[in-house]
Amino acid sequence: MASPKSASAENAATLLRRSLERDRLGHAYLFLGEEMPSLEDAALGLARALNCETPASRSPGGLGLDPCHACSSCRRVSGRLHPDVVWVHPTRKMRQIGVDQMREIIHSMSLKPMEARHKVGIIAGADRMNESAANAFLKTLEEPPKRSVLILLSTEPHRLLDTILSRCLRLNFGTGSAELDVGVTHWLAEFSTATATAGEGLMPRYRLLGSLLTSLAARKEQIEKSLESSSPMSRYPDADSDQKERWEVELSAGVEAEYRRSRGEYLGAVQWWLRDILLSTLPAGDQFLRFPQWAHNTQTVAARLNSERAGRNLEVWERTQRLLHTNVQEALALEVGLLRLQL
Repeated sequence: MASPKSASAENAATLLRRSLERDRLGHAYLFLGEEMPSLEDAALGLARALNCETPASRSPGGLGLDPCHACSSCRRVSGRLHPDVVWVHPTRKMRQIGVDQMREIIHSMSLKPMEARHKVGIIAGADRMNESAANAFLKTLEEPPKRSVLILLSTEPHRLLDTILSRCLRLNFGTGSAELDVGVTHWLAEFSTATATAGEGLMPRYRLLGSLLTSLAARKEQIEKSLESSSPMSRYPDADSDQKERWEVELSAGVEAEYRRSRGEYLGAVQWWLRDILLSTLPAGDQFLRFPQWAHNTQTVAARLNSERAGRNLEVWERTQRLLHTNVQEALALEVGLLRLQL
């Protein structure tokens, strides 16, 4: 297996190795993390282990555990040249995985391995599957071909369909240590305090919504001012109208893209805190908190819940984030999401 560099990655690699040692190979895995290159390395590590010609050890059922990295199979897997290890990436133009791409890998996975013990399909950026591609992929997940393993890689798992998430074994290869933006950290501290001290009823919940929407609006205004100041329009006021129109379109697209990224930071921070709340409902879970500095607020909210309700909160917030990638009105989606949280 690949050498992990973080505690989370080490835990994921350990869990994966144990399942292989016990001959409990899953048919579909979802590798999660912050960086796609590290997820691709982890997927290559599993592909090498399963198909190495001379592994240092095997499970009782014959699954490879320690690839040699030197045999023909290992070298070709590493070079992404192995005929039985197939890849799918989002297309460059739309940054999506389309239904035609998905049909190609489905067809490839349905064929028997040419030479390897296992056929491996790696879907990089699985959260970029459009709806048609995701629906086409579901049948393969439900009825996987024999001697095949599917590895989905995602840095934004909240964008995946619930039906796909439920059919994959999740392994977190993330560092869990990425620093939040200072503004997001400050806002989340206030949000956690307000949540912990909120009373019952709708008004406290709507105050939380107002806090989030106000912060997002301020961030969008900052983005607009920053990008406008660096736009060619501010430097070339005498440009012809067609050129100005193109710059305006580019500026608008740039603002929207940066705002969505920034909004993702806010919503992702809330998701981390909801995870902390879930951990605080479990025995000894407090030692794994992402935000130990707000442990009091976290424990206050956790005391009002149980692990099942806290787990449902994470599911609600994942659906809310996924919904925001559609044409739904932002304020409405956030309102519904916050009202459905049990806090």
